[in-house]
Amino acid sequence: MMQFGVLYVDDEIHNLNSFKAAFRRDFNIFTAQSAREGRRILDQNEIAVIVTDQRMPGMTGIEFLESIIPIYPDTIRILLTGFSDVNAVMDAINRGQVYKYLVKPWADEELKMYIQNAMEIYHLRRENKDLAQKLEKANEQLNALKASGL
Repeated sequence: MMQFGVLYVDDEIHNLNSFKAAFRRDFNIFTAQSAREGRRILDQNEIAVIVTDQRMPGMTGIEFLESIIPIYPDTIRILLTGFSDVNAVMDAINRGQVYKYLVKPWADEELKMYIQNAMEIYHLRRENKDLAQKLEKANEQLNALKASGL
């Protein structure tokens, strides 16, 4: 199975390094220090899962996740934050279409499990889309055959 990427966006370099160290053996990891940098990575790589910090200068994690939904609707989104803010949780779920919301510091095994589950969902979504396209093509061919009188 092709190794899809995992993107982690956080303005704190220490967190980016910790994330990469914890998960580089299990996943194809990309890191970005800003939403803008994260967007560049998304445009150049097939990213299955995005993990982002909520509090970042310029654009919050939720705003970033919300901004990419129209372009990358199948990407699975996980939000990390260093504080428990009910409004942020509701915004994340409603606006950012977040799969999981976790409080920092993350537990490696727990986050690894969520990323693995998210990867599986992403893979199934892609497979589903491929099958739907094949079915649509087969139906068009069948209709063309019917129309030609065969």
